[in-house]
Amino acid sequence: MPAEFTMKRRVQFAETDMAGVLHFSNYFRYMEEVEHAFWRALGLTVYLREGDPHLSWPRVSATCEYFAPLRFEDELELHLRLTKLGEKSLHYEVEFRRDGEKCALGRISAVCCATEPGAFAPTKIPPEIRRRLEAGVGR
Repeated sequence: MPAEFTMKRRVQFAETDMAGVLHFSNYFRYMEEVEHAFWRALGLTVYLREGDPHLSWPRVSATCEYFAPLRFEDELELHLRLTKLGEKSLHYEVEFRRDGEKCALGRISAVCCATEPGAFAPTKIPPEIRRRLEAGVGR
C-alpha cells in the first residue's frame, strides 16, 4: 500500500514553544488531524456511532522521530500512508515535509474496537470499511 493521502497545514503561533519551534506534542495532534481528514475523504469517520455496536479506533502505539524543527508560519505537507491493514488493526506513517525536506516521521497503530460505555472490545474491521480503506489509499 505505497500510495499516500496528503494535506497541507501551517504552524500556528500558539503551537510553538519558548524556543519558537513547534512543540513536540503538536506533532501528534497533526497526525490525528491528517488521519481524520483521510477518513473523511473516504466518506468515513474514526468514531462510527451508527449501527450496533459503535466502532472506534483507539491507538495502541504512537511514535514520532524529529529531524528538523518546524517554526511559526512554516507551511508543511503531511503525507499519510496506510502501511498495513490487518484483520482488526491498521498502521500509518505520517511524514512531515517542509519544501520537500523531511522534518519528522510519525507512526500510529490503531485497533478497530466495538465500544460500549466504559469498555473497548477489539473486533474485525467491517467489510465495507475495509473495502473503502483498500480502495481509498492513494486519494
